[in-house]
Amino acid sequence: MTLADLLIGVSLLTPPPASALTTDITGVAYDSRKVAPGYVFFAFPGAKVDGRQFVAQAIENGAVAILSESEAPEGFRGVWIQVAHGRQALATVAGNFYDHPDRRLKLIGVTGTNGKTTTTYLIDSILRTAGLTTALIGTIEYRLAGRRLPSINTTPESLDLFQLFQELEQAGGTHVTMETSSHALALGRVYGLQFETAVFTNLTRDHLDFHGDMVSYFDAKQLLFTSEAAMGPRFAVLNYDDKYASAVRTKPDTEVITYGMGEGAAARAQRVTTGFDGLRFEIHYGSRTYPVESPLVGQINVYNLLAAWCATYSLGIGSEVIPKGIPKAQAVPGRFERVDMAQPFLVVVDYAHTDDALRNLITIARQMTNKRVITLFGCGGDRDRNKRPLMGMAAAELSDIVVLTSDNPRSEDPLVIMNDALVGIRRFDTPHFIEPDREKAIRKAIESAGPGDVVLLAGKGHETYQVLKNKTIAFDDREVARNVLRGFGYGKA
Repeated sequence: MTLADLLIGVSLLTPPPASALTTDITGVAYDSRKVAPGYVFFAFPGAKVDGRQFVAQAIENGAVAILSESEAPEGFRGVWIQVAHGRQALATVAGNFYDHPDRRLKLIGVTGTNGKTTTTYLIDSILRTAGLTTALIGTIEYRLAGRRLPSINTTPESLDLFQLFQELEQAGGTHVTMETSSHALALGRVYGLQFETAVFTNLTRDHLDFHGDMVSYFDAKQLLFTSEAAMGPRFAVLNYDDKYASAVRTKPDTEVITYGMGEGAAARAQRVTTGFDGLRFEIHYGSRTYPVESPLVGQINVYNLLAAWCATYSLGIGSEVIPKGIPKAQAVPGRFERVDMAQPFLVVVDYAHTDDALRNLITIARQMTNKRVITLFGCGGDRDRNKRPLMGMAAAELSDIVVLTSDNPRSEDPLVIMNDALVGIRRFDTPHFIEPDREKAIRKAIESAGPGDVVLLAGKGHETYQVLKNKTIAFDDREVARNVLRGFGYGKA
């Protein structure tokens, strides 16, 4: 492939010299360490690191052209191509280099504040039950034709996505289910991708440290449905009960399927029963009723199951296959994940890190016990500060005991973060404890529990680390909880 072929569709501010257009291109990279002879290197300006610092290394490793939003530095003598938007250019270039596998695969994108991970796991489970070879891309891990790969970002850079798509296609795969984060949409990581089905779960306050306000946050989600660089998805699956869903715009050729529990939803959940053993309900769609049984619990998972059902139905998966695939998604790591050491109370680890997610989590716990709910949570540092008192209010309003601790403080002082959350907690008379050491806090929450109680360890979910000011340490709420329970004599033969 020549440089001219690679640049088709890219918005150029300074085109390369004509003599460079016939240069053979052997690869594309945005990490200078991955550059080899014949590569094009993307030099992104970043919040912490400027990719232009690594241009010399890229040239030394064999880069034949540099693409950047910035002008060439004074004295640069190679091929420097200035583009209007770096990540949009990367997505276009990557699509050209890998011959657009997204146009042959069926891509399912799931966006929203809560429920993305569980919904994608459910969709992928149903697709695999249908005998399809799939990829799953999201917060916890990437799955590629049966292989498990570590997750670097919820939604990877476009170049990494196209590499995954190519590998899946070479393995005979057909379907990709991916969490499509607002960051990825706003930054252009999925720019130009052709989605078969796009799912909108809900929108509540989150990531305002990045987006600034809820309007901008919603506008980022909207890009999944009305991308200027691709046709709209063939199907849009929208949560009818979420107030933002009615504002989602779709392209004329997109078929909209709504889901929910209220009157007016095209796919409506009825006769819902929930308990320790899971959920049972019926989906009324068209003139037919479809039974659903799942080991997942709580009303929030009714919505996740509805979204997955509608998405896979839109893909032509038969209604006889979907009920077989749903129960196989028994547990999503860090999503209402139980820690069982034969203790007489329930210990649950969950990723809930917004006030809405905390409310959903505590509500599920309330449905499972007539005893006490003990909620441990913290708030992330270097993130939206205004949601901290809201999280404190949610925990204190619905819980019997609250344990306030540290999450991933990052560069902030954990005590300052906790004080922000404490403002919300103190609006209620709920008994609460303050312990910045998360391990000690987990011990306090567990030792406070009695028979039949539910202990919720919220915020970190599947994460196996804690990000501090100057280092990242190993920390897994699930393993810490097991060790604490062992220390109290549970789980011993």
